[in-house]
Amino acid sequence: MKPKPSPVEDSGPRAPKRVFIVEDHPVFREGLVQIINDAGDLTVCGQAENAEQAIDAIPGLKPDLVLVDITLPGKSGFELIKEVRAQNGSVKLLVLSMHDEALYADRVLRAGGDGYIMKQEDPEEVVHAIRDVLGGHIYVSEQVLAKRTKGAPNRGSEPTNRPLGQLTDAELEILQWVGEGKTNSEIASQLHLRPGTISAHCTQIRRKLKLKSTNALIRYAVCMVEGGKA
Repeated sequence: MKPKPSPVEDSGPRAPKRVFIVEDHPVFREGLVQIINDAGDLTVCGQAENAEQAIDAIPGLKPDLVLVDITLPGKSGFELIKEVRAQNGSVKLLVLSMHDEALYADRVLRAGGDGYIMKQEDPEEVVHAIRDVLGGHIYVSEQVLAKRTKGAPNRGSEPTNRPLGQLTDAELEILQWVGEGKTNSEIASQLHLRPGTISAHCTQIRRKLKLKSTNALIRYAVCMVEGGKA
């Protein structure tokens, strides 16, 4: 009987985990590249400024994690998450966004994301979130985690019993911009849509939220943004 071969010892450091960044602001994107590459155990394998570029590049680059913003020109981060998840069930997806986590984290997780962190966080926390998600964990703030633990919807469910739960992801994003004081033209420019399309979305939002006027919609949106909920 031949002797069993000895196990091969790990003779060197493991290859850094590969991160792909989807962010439409070049200065912020380059800052992320530096933060991630400086971490040592992480490396940026590619970048994109919109969902279309990311969808084309991700299959060939095979990242371990995609770091994505919600608000992108053209297709939203939500759409990107769903498409990437359909293409590759094993890749990790972490959202880094300026939008209130209390409003968006559950939606991101339902779309197939693995975590949510806000852009206001320190660089060290962004790296921690990336490592946490790569380790197989869901990353959200302690406040959102506590809410989910108390019975908030799990991935795959939809909180349609709450007013905001009636809105699509795109409608919620538009409502957020309204609450931040953006005009229809400014929102349209950001999302690469026509102002008339934004107006039509606002009409639909008013109908779903049972608001009688544009002023009522604006008040609702401002309260949502300031309070993190409606």
